[in-house]
Amino acid sequence: MSEADKPLNFIDHIIEEDLANGFEKRHLRFRFPPEPNGYLHIGHASSICLNFGLGLRYDAPVNLRFDDTNPVKEEQEFVDAIKKDVEWLGYHWDTVRYASDYFQQLYDWALLLIERGKAYVDSQSSDIMASQKGTPTEPGIAGPYRSRSISENLKLFEAMKRGEFAEGSHVLRAKIDMAAPNMLMRDPIMYRILHKAHHRTGTDWCIYPMYDWTHGESDYIEQVSHSLCTLEFAMHRELYDWFLDQVYDSQKIRPKQREFARRNLSHTVVSKRKLLKLVEEGKVTGWDDPRMPTISGLRRRGYTPESIKNFAATIGIAKRENLIDVSLLEFHVREDLNKIAPRVMGVLDPIKIIIVNYPEGEVEWLEAENNPENEAAGSREVPFSREIYIERDDFKEEADKKFFRLKLEGEVRLKNGYIIRAVSCKKNDSGDIVEIQCTYDPKSKSGSGTDESLRKVKGTLHWVSVNHAIEAEVRLYDRLFNDENPDAHKAKDFMEFINPDSLQVISGYLEPSLKNAKPGDFFQFQRLGYFCVDPDTTSKKLVFNRTVGLRDSWAKLQEKT
Repeated sequence: MSEADKPLNFIDHIIEEDLANGFEKRHLRFRFPPEPNGYLHIGHASSICLNFGLGLRYDAPVNLRFDDTNPVKEEQEFVDAIKKDVEWLGYHWDTVRYASDYFQQLYDWALLLIERGKAYVDSQSSDIMASQKGTPTEPGIAGPYRSRSISENLKLFEAMKRGEFAEGSHVLRAKIDMAAPNMLMRDPIMYRILHKAHHRTGTDWCIYPMYDWTHGESDYIEQVSHSLCTLEFAMHRELYDWFLDQVYDSQKIRPKQREFARRNLSHTVVSKRKLLKLVEEGKVTGWDDPRMPTISGLRRRGYTPESIKNFAATIGIAKRENLIDVSLLEFHVREDLNKIAPRVMGVLDPIKIIIVNYPEGEVEWLEAENNPENEAAGSREVPFSREIYIERDDFKEEADKKFFRLKLEGEVRLKNGYIIRAVSCKKNDSGDIVEIQCTYDPKSKSGSGTDESLRKVKGTLHWVSVNHAIEAEVRLYDRLFNDENPDAHKAKDFMEFINPDSLQVISGYLEPSLKNAKPGDFFQFQRLGYFCVDPDTTSKKLVFNRTVGLRDSWAKLQEKT
């Protein structure tokens, strides 16, 4: 579905109303402004799709802007990862911008505010300033430095810039209203001292602007028409507008901030601080661990750009926050991969079958469809021989009538192959079944056109030839957290809900067509789920990640509701 064909959300209606009231379409410009202090996650996908989707709908430019005002947490690694993720999703920005590009302009404007008596240097501790803020029902108290002279403020602020003071000794505050109902308007901090090297500006600066001062002014410099933020910034809009009022030129476009609700995903967390904790404490292997809700992690797990964009389109843009079941995300990747993933056979918990009446040493190559959903995908040949592996769960020595897989004296069809009958089984000293003896019907070969080939049996099993199977490491991923909403428990740390079984590493046996599979390739292992090749793969070792199982729990849930 193209952006133009998608139904309008409330943000679209705001823009349509602006256009109807005379705003010129050629002045539309949007931006996606991540802070480079971590990797993008699934929560960012909605914002990415919203802003870049608006660009496509209105043929308007979209900036990728890094709000890099905190050198303590920001790194070039995160900048590079964010660019890669946005491009992988299929979006293209007009220009790459950085808040640090505007440090000089922001500083010059700050001097202007001081000269107009609208900003001052406060030399109190952060604790004392916080105590003077008041409460939502009580006004704040003016500190002793609020009445400093303009000349003294200018002198101190310039000395702050030169690095003459220690961190925490002074801040620059906007001089607004200590009794304002909105506590964010009670003389917010504009600059703090940080003697830290910046990933782009190095040690050129030792004072850094705060987000609220930087954000709106950056939008204004870039002439962004609509600044779209998540709902937690709704209370910041008044301050956003106040800062714009101080520099606004009526001959230029004035940005308009509007807010939409953040969507949280079940069985995970999307706070960068909490994701960083998972990485630093070794609960995951890194930001791109396939259990992480990061876009990098989802990509490594085998998610496709279309599945993430379709997920974002389904949950939509709303005004209220809610928790989205992760099974909806799984539904979308399953739906996309069903159309494009080649079908192959692999056995993850093998038990050997010997077809006792099949000629020893003989090998047949059976034709198999690559994807029944796509005729153009063609077919491949898979080897069949006397000894094959099937899944251990696909055989029972004794079973009731509802078990349609292999059992003693029972028949099943081998996918693309023959009908076999189990006649006996061997056990080890512990009583575990280690081998099954079967017979096959030579006339029952799939697609051979004989009456026997058309004979119906209730079970069809996947399999691989023992002598041709490729051994691979298979990583089976599950929910990272046992709890649906690990953030919701105030009395407990979210780390307490980590699922100890979120990763199982096993050896699987795969058909030989997968020998040359490359990292990023995805497949449907028939009857098992969707898998992709992990970057850890080498010329000597194949590694596969399970993206998602075949069962569609979300669709079934929708049928019940």
